Amino acid sequence: MSEPNKKEEAKKKADLKKRARKRAVPEGIAYVHASYNNTIITLTDPAGDVIAWSSAGASGFKGARKATPYAAQVAAENAAEKSKIYGLERVHVYVKGVGTGREQAIRGLVGNGIDLISINDMTPIPHNGCRKKKQRRT
Repeated sequence: MSEPNKKEEAKKKADLKKRARKRAVPEGIAYVHASYNNTIITLTDPAGDVIAWSSAGASGFKGARKATPYAAQVAAENAAEKSKIYGLERVHVYVKGVGTGREQAIRGLVGNGIDLISINDMTPIPHNGCRKKKQRRT
């Protein structure tokens, strides 16, 4: 094999790896973690491998503005845009947390052309386990 053919062969292998990485994922899972301070949206394939993610902080919001519903919507739209490369169309949504961006993040996904298959609330609820923190004084 001559030297130019080896280079072409290596280039073809590199192109194949790139194409394999950009796989088609028509159906996936969306995890929305809404805390009091931030909202994080993670989009995965059915096996749980992350395709795209975004958060209110990564979308340019800082401080108290990260906790707003609008910031959650923008974060969801950013994550949905990133997932368009993979052809994501339908998702099962798992919501966790008590933040203000819960519903608005879901609306952001729907507004960007992603269909919802189901919505599950995964917020942890204590069944009288650990003692609660003392109430904050104002």
